[in-house]
Amino acid sequence: MTDFSSALSVAASGMRAQAQRLTHVSENIANADTPGYQRKVTSFEVERGMGAPEGAVRPGPVRLDQTALPVIFDPTHPMADETGSYEGSNVDLVIELADAREAQRSYEANLRIFDQIRQMSSSLNELLRR
Repeated sequence: MTDFSSALSVAASGMRAQAQRLTHVSENIANADTPGYQRKVTSFEVERGMGAPEGAVRPGPVRLDQTALPVIFDPTHPMADETGSYEGSNVDLVIELADAREAQRSYEANLRIFDQIRQMSSSLNELLRR
């Protein structure tokens, strides 16, 4: 694999991983008010295997945030128990928005790298044709 194609593969793997991360963040935000919902989190792993360039990443397994679910007192809620309480969601919108912004910026950085490598490759091909 050439250096250009390796670099393109690494940048593309970063974009795929950040897109997956944004999917989980959006699911968390959509379920922030769902009783009993546990926040989804993922980390990145080094991509290994045949043909995987050094530095490529992929999303790791999805895990559920083990932070305790808040107990909400609302006797009128349909899921309230005999004490008038139910378990809420452990999604913190501030954290989700920060994660979304970080994933977006990382995606954009990988996209810029991808585009620059593509431009460099195109320029090099033009020089070689002369």
